[in-house]
Amino acid sequence: MKIVFMGTPEFAVPSLQALIDSGDEIVAVVCQPDKPKGRGLEVASPPTKVLAERHGVPVLQPQKIKTEEFFNELKKLGPDLICVAAYGKILPKNILDLPPHGCINVHASILPKYRGAAPINWAIIRGEKVTGITTMKMDEGMDTGDMLLKKEIPIEDEDTGETLSQKLSYIGAELLIETLKLLKEGKLNPIPQDHSQATYAPMLKKEDGKIDWSKSAEEVRNLIRGALPWPGAYTTLDGKLLKIYKARISNSVGNPGEVIKSDSGILRVATGNDSLDILELQIEGGKRLKTEEFLRGRKIKEGSVLGS
Repeated sequence: MKIVFMGTPEFAVPSLQALIDSGDEIVAVVCQPDKPKGRGLEVASPPTKVLAERHGVPVLQPQKIKTEEFFNELKKLGPDLICVAAYGKILPKNILDLPPHGCINVHASILPKYRGAAPINWAIIRGEKVTGITTMKMDEGMDTGDMLLKKEIPIEDEDTGETLSQKLSYIGAELLIETLKLLKEGKLNPIPQDHSQATYAPMLKKEDGKIDWSKSAEEVRNLIRGALPWPGAYTTLDGKLLKIYKARISNSVGNPGEVIKSDSGILRVATGNDSLDILELQIEGGKRLKTEEFLRGRKIKEGSVLGS
């Protein structure tokens, strides 16, 4: 079977590797253009491009996918199937209709919950205990197509957007290969989604990471875990941006955002109900540090208020 794979970030790598290992002919990998990255803003290739080039698979990086030129490039490749994992753009109808077997997407939620660009992050932020992968037949909507296979996994208490994404990327690869096997055997049973049950997980914006200390300790901690790797959860300290990477719930009380303990390596901040012990943080212009290390170099007065 001739397959075009469309995917860009690290999440898509295991799915691409699984397809390469499957013995099907991967005629091209389509990913987003190279982008400046890091402090030096050096241009970096998407992880899927790096993997494709290592295996001698042609790579296409169109700025726009709704052009005749790109459609003709795809058409020339003559794919039987297009597989998609976190490509980053909605495919137009002419591309969806191009391959005889259509387009199959690997989506990181149990559809119809968490349709959209950031299902992993929002599942953690909203306090879900379970998530998973759905493979689906793509249509013109955003993650609205018929469901093919599903696999659920628990969201562990220490999971972050990063760790959960990594776990789900491997499950996605396994489920994609299983979906293709059933497709070839003519045993796929597409199930329409119940659109009345749909929830949404839009792309995270910078301001989504801002901590509201009046929320419960659990809600704030869920944000800290779910907002990783970007935008990260943040507040302010003495007018400077303070990123918080890790925290645990403790049961002291105070006014929301108030520092109620700041010694012996503990930085305890009150929330809307209990409090949080901040375990890892980074002040604007500084390095990411464990709290005890941070407090050795900087005193924070008890009674001061974060985010004020």
